[in-house]
Amino acid sequence: HSIPNFCNSMLFLCQDSILEPLSFPEQTVDSSNTFILQCPRNELLVCLFCSESAPLLQKDVLLKHLLLEHKLVIADVKLIADLPKYMLYWKGRFLEQPVKDFCSVIKTNSTAVDLTEKQEDYFLLCDVLPEDRILREKLQQKRLEEVLEQQQKERDDSNFHRLCMFCSEEFTGNRSFLLNHMAREHSFSIGLPDNIVYCNEFLDTLQSKLDNLQCLYCEKIFRDKTTLKDHMRKKAHRRINANNREYDRFYVINYLELGKTWEEVQSEDDRELVDDENDDWSDWQSHPVSAVCLFCDHQSETMDHIYTHMKETHGFDLHNLKTELNLKFYQQVKLVNFIRRHIHQNRCYGCQENFDSRADVLHHIMAKGHVMKLPEMSIWDQPQYFFPTYENDALLCTLSDSDEDERDETNRSEDIPVIAEDISNLKILKQTSVLNQLLKHRGSSC
Repeated sequence: HSIPNFCNSMLFLCQDSILEPLSFPEQTVDSSNTFILQCPRNELLVCLFCSESAPLLQKDVLLKHLLLEHKLVIADVKLIADLPKYMLYWKGRFLEQPVKDFCSVIKTNSTAVDLTEKQEDYFLLCDVLPEDRILREKLQQKRLEEVLEQQQKERDDSNFHRLCMFCSEEFTGNRSFLLNHMAREHSFSIGLPDNIVYCNEFLDTLQSKLDNLQCLYCEKIFRDKTTLKDHMRKKAHRRINANNREYDRFYVINYLELGKTWEEVQSEDDRELVDDENDDWSDWQSHPVSAVCLFCDHQSETMDHIYTHMKETHGFDLHNLKTELNLKFYQQVKLVNFIRRHIHQNRCYGCQENFDSRADVLHHIMAKGHVMKLPEMSIWDQPQYFFPTYENDALLCTLSDSDEDERDETNRSEDIPVIAEDISNLKILKQTSVLNQLLKHRGSSC
């Protein structure tokens, strides 16, 4: 179970060790905006120790209050199915027993040499505590039961009545008729009917946006319906914005597997839909993959650009190193991870000298000409560097085998002549075939 980032800063980390997974910053919507699954939006959260409270949608305000005023952190808040009930439960328990009886204690300045420095105790409430884990599981189970009960009602409902949002065709009987129609006829799929819950509210939300002349994907506003329809068709925007967490609550899987989004549900939709010739996905950039420079924070979605940036800005030519050292794919992986780790630890990968900051080590590397100076291959060509320094390092996905190997494979394929078999005289071919000898040998052995 992970400890929140602001708690990790309180722990002592050895400079030469990486004790937690590293990740480059994601270019996505702030997770703090994640929609609270099916909790009343005006429900209040109460402080575990005092009379302070805050609306559920402003939960970060109360969590900040707990940290600053009461030195308490709740781990994995977004995975708690019913946060208001969770808070009420622990408020009652803390009235019965001291907080130290339940929470892990984290001491600040625990490595301080000067004993006069102030030390403080922070408390971590997480599901390592059996009572907390049982509470979270019960809240999740109750929420799941409520959602599945609602979903079953909708599946059995034969009074469903609604117009298609795109062609105004009328559908009655079961919701699946409408959903399948929109997917098949209009290439607009919100997922399998059995994956969806609170379907009417979901469709109301989408219809409201269309009525307000708002694109469902990019969410831009247009001047009239004709312009909106043309935009959604030409831009292939007949789909839902993957970054809009408002839709999480309408997918059952978000209640089954916490942390898995509706977007993944949509990608698992295995229905075979009729191809629409008007669909154009060429401009789809829902999740651009950006590679990050080895030396600075520069990012680029085009690999040629990131290689050019490293060469022109920092004097580092990865392609040249690959050719000179005849690096295979996995050697390139280890080299990139080796450099990443040293830069992260403020250490020159060429001479192993340590520095106080990243800026200092980069200045040293440039000033001393160590950019293209690698240590002996035996130092970095080690199994430990198979593992990415940064979990989401897109640069690793761009590596390939050496150009020389690729040229050799091409040359070998070009040097081997392909000679057509002469089958002009089939009678002679049958008489002289080696198969005749094999058949005779098999017959004599039997």
